[in-house]
Amino acid sequence: MQEYSRCLRRQGKRIGLVPTMGYLHEGHLSLVRRSVRENDKTVVSVFVNPMQFGPREDFKKYPRAFKRDEEMLRRSGVDVLFYPSSKAVYPEPYYTTVNVEYLTEPLCDRSRPGHFRGVTTVVAKLFNITTPDSAYFGRKDAQQAAVIKKMAVDLNMGIKIVTMPIVREKGGLAMSSRNAYLSEEERRDAAVLYEALALAKGMIKKGRRSSGEIKDAMRGLIRKKKTAKIDYIEIVNEDTFKNISRPTGKVLIALAVYIGRTRLIDNIRLKAGYYQ
Repeated sequence: MQEYSRCLRRQGKRIGLVPTMGYLHEGHLSLVRRSVRENDKTVVSVFVNPMQFGPREDFKKYPRAFKRDEEMLRRSGVDVLFYPSSKAVYPEPYYTTVNVEYLTEPLCDRSRPGHFRGVTTVVAKLFNITTPDSAYFGRKDAQQAAVIKKMAVDLNMGIKIVTMPIVREKGGLAMSSRNAYLSEEERRDAAVLYEALALAKGMIKKGRRSSGEIKDAMRGLIRKKKTAKIDYIEIVNEDTFKNISRPTGKVLIALAVYIGRTRLIDNIRLKAGYYQ
């Protein structure tokens, strides 16, 4: 992979990278299509990264469907499917990690300590291996995208980090590989994540400016679903991820909720009366 990337760069070719953990869905494919449009060659990596899973998380059960993924990528015009082994990515003994301070501390890292260190380490390695000009990430993982963008800037990687809108199922549920875990009842209940975000957006559009009041309303809605257990609901500044008491300026409303045993995340962004 490294030699192929070097060869492409000697030829002056632009390389786009879409890092994934596989079990692809339309959200991934939206990133792929953008990369294919903007670059001479598109590389998609499929690697379920053990370093970003905690000891009681779902690494062994994480959905895998390599042949299905391969066929989807072939039809999407991908040039290279990079599918390394864990031993190739983390040769033993392995001692080196990459950590972004500050931006990793709120939200997901509270319940998943060390998660982002695993993400930034593997993404840095994928960048070194594939040497892309641009790399593509979805906004569903808003904190992850911000952390990776900061890493690329701080370490002078010279890579453009492109973030793409959340792709949703018909009922509003954000597409995720982990949706495969959900039973029919849980899938119905999972729609409440987007309903809660839409409730918050509606309250703000009507002039409500207390983050506490908005979060209480969101909690009340989510707790009506018997399979739902809230990990966090936060209203933060989109750039710093600091909690804000009044949602003004660049705002991210983010949540993580267990539906049954499956942890799902979602968010919406607001800016000066503009909503998405």
